[in-house]
Amino acid sequence: QVQLVESGGGLVQAGGSLRLSCAASGRTFSGYAMGWFRQAPGKEREFVSAISRSGGSAYYEDSVQGRFTISRDNTKNALYLQMNSLKPEDTAVYYCAASSNYASNYAYEYNSWGQGTQVTVSV
Repeated sequence: QVQLVESGGGLVQAGGSLRLSCAASGRTFSGYAMGWFRQAPGKEREFVSAISRSGGSAYYEDSVQGRFTISRDNTKNALYLQMNSLKPEDTAVYYCAASSNYASNYAYEYNSWGQGTQVTVSV
């Protein structure tokens, strides 16, 4: 099992940008596909983005397509989510997750989860 710690969340104005990071330790990072999920107050956790082991393939939920970019640096055991043109509806706790299989839209495919980082987008 890989241990994950998110950082980079905070308060930002609508239209602004934020970059989230996820630091991994434990089993070899490059052996995992990675994903970002988010959960707003009173709502279910939803898929945001995922990336393959090598970083060669990336996937996005429709509402963030064109605004968010997922990336990874396997030499640093790090995962990133660059968020641009942020909207109030992006407000949520963001979680990174690791899959020992392949990148997926589904939470049940992921083996390890971080504790989350809060992102708040104000009008």
